[in-house]
Amino acid sequence: GDSVITVELTEEDKIEDDVVFYLVFTGSTVQHCTSTRKINPGSLETISPGHDCCETVKVALCASREGHPVLVVAQESFQFVQDEAYDAAQFLATCAGNQQALNFTRFLDRSRPPAADVDFLDEKVALAFRHLKLPAEWNVLGADQSLTENIPRETLMHFAVRLGLLRLTWFLLQKPGGRGALSIHNNEGATPVSLALERGYQKLHQLLTEEEAREPDSWSTLSHTVHSGDYSVKHHRGLDVYMLTAEA
Repeated sequence: GDSVITVELTEEDKIEDDVVFYLVFTGSTVQHCTSTRKINPGSLETISPGHDCCETVKVALCASREGHPVLVVAQESFQFVQDEAYDAAQFLATCAGNQQALNFTRFLDRSRPPAADVDFLDEKVALAFRHLKLPAEWNVLGADQSLTENIPRETLMHFAVRLGLLRLTWFLLQKPGGRGALSIHNNEGATPVSLALERGYQKLHQLLTEEEAREPDSWSTLSHTVHSGDYSVKHHRGLDVYMLTAEA
């Protein structure tokens, strides 16, 4: 999801000013309809939807003109695959509150991946997290809410801050338990805030401590989603395209 898709039109389908094009993705249980942006008379751009499973779906390019029926211009297949970033996001989501699993993730810190790899990891895992269907009761601190803030323990927020994952930290802050995790000490006595300060992550420390801290710039190019029952609408601010997703 949130990747750019380019559609090249044939000569006879070149865009007239009053024609609007849509892409319709039809999966086994979910359907997506995206608007498109005209790049030039022969090309369109849109954003790929985040799908609910790995499968091959049918994609139809539809043309709409006021006063005329909707026309299916072309059809093609499109495959959604699960990558390592999605696996990582699923693992992290399921191990929230699992001390053994969270302690296991600390080996990543000892291996110290290069900054470029960290940035790539941050972008991909945060994006995958956005497309996960998290349970309504999901919490950054795990399922056991009886634990008090005084009990030292590792949290998902410690993990994100330790590696300097700005986008993932922002995502977790918006979720239940995200703000509460900021004051929890781990077994070494470090909070996510003190970890950011200790490691010199200035942007991250600012994000955690300033009430008016804004979302990371890289985050603002992603889709903003509004849910309503079995439907959701996304607006991708970068391309100014919209996507309607409906569960069948």
